[in-house]
Amino acid sequence: MTQSDTDNAAPARARDTGGTPPFSRYERMVAWRYMRSRRRPWAPSAIAGFSIAGIAVGVMALIVVMSVMNGFHKELLDKILGVNGHLFLQASETPLTDYEDVVKIVEKVEGVTIAIPMVESAAGVSSPAGQAGALVRGVKENDVKRLPGIAGNVKLGTLDGFDSAGGVAIGMRMAENLGLRIGDNITILTAKGAQTPFGVAPRIKAYPVVAIFQIGMSEFDGLFVYMPLPEAQAFFNKDGEASVIEAFVDKPDKMDEMRARLDHIIPRPMLMVDWRQRNKTFFDALKIESTAMFAILTLIVFVAALNIISGLIMLVKDKGRDVAILRTMGARRGAVMRIFLMIGVSNGLVGALLGTALGMAIASNVEGIRQFVNNVLHTNIFPSELYFLSRLPSIVEPRDVIGVVVMTLVLSTLATIYPSWRAAKLDPVEALRYE
Repeated sequence: MTQSDTDNAAPARARDTGGTPPFSRYERMVAWRYMRSRRRPWAPSAIAGFSIAGIAVGVMALIVVMSVMNGFHKELLDKILGVNGHLFLQASETPLTDYEDVVKIVEKVEGVTIAIPMVESAAGVSSPAGQAGALVRGVKENDVKRLPGIAGNVKLGTLDGFDSAGGVAIGMRMAENLGLRIGDNITILTAKGAQTPFGVAPRIKAYPVVAIFQIGMSEFDGLFVYMPLPEAQAFFNKDGEASVIEAFVDKPDKMDEMRARLDHIIPRPMLMVDWRQRNKTFFDALKIESTAMFAILTLIVFVAALNIISGLIMLVKDKGRDVAILRTMGARRGAVMRIFLMIGVSNGLVGALLGTALGMAIASNVEGIRQFVNNVLHTNIFPSELYFLSRLPSIVEPRDVIGVVVMTLVLSTLATIYPSWRAAKLDPVEALRYE
């Protein structure tokens, strides 16, 4: 057989199987025609428009919510670990009087960035304007300046000369709640005072405020008080010792390896608690909430997919006469099914792309939108007292966006199978009987 005979045989085979190959130009043309409005060819039909809008809203909501949840997780993790550290070392048998030697050993371990000895204790704080609970930490000047949550976040006053100033550094929220400014005195009360014949007497002392910091997490800004280490040792009866050594590492997700190294190199018995143990309940709850929100909002996309089913069924009903004419002109059932498959998948694709664009635009500007809504409605839709953060965070993860789009396209494709099959099964004789 010659080349010309082969070329001539191809159209013949196409005619034998229905006249045209799958997804041919005429199938795409008919699908495009059914998607358009009759009066406005440049606009989608009402059925297609509602299907696209439903998919777009679902995809947009998923992307925005997942981005905000990602932002919450990262911001909270950074804030919590920026102040609390990654690993805490406490003495298990004898008081931690050799903390200086232990700190030198810990800082030599590969992967450890900072090791800070401190005295830590709960206490009550008060001023003429009010009172509150606090977590008082005694640290050296060089160490408090190295804390990731404090360094660069001092808004008023200074940490220079912190060891000799005899004052304390407090958070912005605590300063606002107690009505304190730089130079004002804050009174600190602890039950762990001097030992007397009648028992332990409470200890109370006033300190000037020398610095006010703002971590950005309202709970921490209203909780922590930093004072010089020697003063804290004297105030909490910890002369010559530290309560805990706080360590920061460069890879907090590999804490098991770090704990094994430290356990091997530190010569004295120590209790080790890492950030996962201290905040396990909190981050587990956040993860469960994120998963639950994804599952709930996926229902929006599922409902939109049902709109595609109902819309295509209505379209098949409306275009029954046209489908019958196509069948009588030689169109195969497969061609009719492909036409309606293309309509449904196109609606899902356009809705997914539109929803992705809107979702990414909103997620990238969610804080500005929040402030605009607050100004217009004269309210606060994201109070820091409830959500711990002073701003609404949002991080768009490409992996999440791709997952949402793929899921939407799969649901849209599955939603088109049944109505497309019904269109292909349409009997042209029955459809044209009463025409």
